[in-house]
Amino acid sequence: MTVKPCEEKTTVDSGKMSSQVRLRLLPRARCMFDEPVQVKVAGLRSRQVVTVRARSTDEKEVVFSSSATYRADGGGEVDLERDPSLTGSYTGVEPMGLLWSMRADSLHKRFQRTKSLNPHVVKFSVHEEEGRMLAEATNERLLIGDGVSRHTVKEGNVRGVLFTPPGRGPFPAVLDLYILGGGFSERRASLLASRGFVVLTVVAYGYDDMPKKIKEVHLDYFEEAIQFLKKQDKVGSKGVGVISISKTGDLALSIASYLPGVEATVWINGCSANTLLPLYYKKRQILPPLMIDLSKMIPTESGAFIIKNVLHNPLAEENKATLVPVEQAEGRFLFVASEDDLNWDSKAYMDMMVERLQRHGKDNFESVCYPGAGHYLGPPYGPYCPSSVHWVARRPFLLGGEPSSHAAAEVHLWKKIQEFFRTQLNCDATQIKAKL
Repeated sequence: MTVKPCEEKTTVDSGKMSSQVRLRLLPRARCMFDEPVQVKVAGLRSRQVVTVRARSTDEKEVVFSSSATYRADGGGEVDLERDPSLTGSYTGVEPMGLLWSMRADSLHKRFQRTKSLNPHVVKFSVHEEEGRMLAEATNERLLIGDGVSRHTVKEGNVRGVLFTPPGRGPFPAVLDLYILGGGFSERRASLLASRGFVVLTVVAYGYDDMPKKIKEVHLDYFEEAIQFLKKQDKVGSKGVGVISISKTGDLALSIASYLPGVEATVWINGCSANTLLPLYYKKRQILPPLMIDLSKMIPTESGAFIIKNVLHNPLAEENKATLVPVEQAEGRFLFVASEDDLNWDSKAYMDMMVERLQRHGKDNFESVCYPGAGHYLGPPYGPYCPSSVHWVARRPFLLGGEPSSHAAAEVHLWKKIQEFFRTQLNCDATQIKAKL
């Protein structure tokens, strides 16, 4: 996959400066959303102190911004890969700090970049201490790579979007489960497709002819989605992968445990039990829901609540029927838990699943914990979100995490997810020839 370069813009300082100030984005100003970019400033006075800013607007017209103060070297240059921020949205050497430290201009707003065809545009600028702008550059961060096809899916009961990489393949197939009830986003799916996966991201409800609200979840819908995905011409893996986060974590566990053909499941900051809605398969309830107690919400000074402990204990005798029987799964699991998740007690739920699998003599899993990371672990280099409005409680809640630690976790996890799927979803070239 290639990304076409884009010329960066500079503003010439025609006042006090004796030379032109240049703001460069390397290796190019147009790149994929999940790629790092090197920010360099040249043409400053020796040891000059400047502020570098970043600003963007999401799909909801919410403005996100960040800033950091730097001191130029003897040659009048600033390099964010080398130089520490002295003050601002972050301190220390953080090459991508201006991106992940961007904050919304109002409280409890989560970054919304859901449509893959629209790039995430970030304006970088350099300012004197007095505030006058010396140079600027525009960074277009693409969510879909060159040659990746995007098709809206409306076949049978399945509703969603299918992303297919360029080339003949064969490619591994992944079912992307975004947050059930918490919105729909193509970002993770389109970026995975840009890295060589056929990805179907599905809508559980609220799409056109689908119910706007649901009272129960049916595995039959996801079984149909998996069959649709496996039939795609470029798919080479015999089974599929499933990636999930939050509420869809327990849904992914159930898909892996009850449905055939699931070879690899990524569970990110979810629960070990079926939560909130009863789960059905073949018109029969297979798991009752683990419910919540909103009286356990803890208020904070910001107006947001900590809801980490609102779910009932799944290990209590009266709730054990809600636990997903993960020992039934034939495929492998990658369990991911943020240790500072304030939305779910993710680490405890992960430990429950590990103990259960080991008790049944299973070793088909690996687990990773991220100290200092919060709830929403996604593709790297997006703005860190400290709080958001919960789709069930309808109130703002804290997501947890420390911004720089959370950002580092996203970089590490994004690579690990791709490696996990490539390892587990073996592609068979003869299979794709048969389909063609």
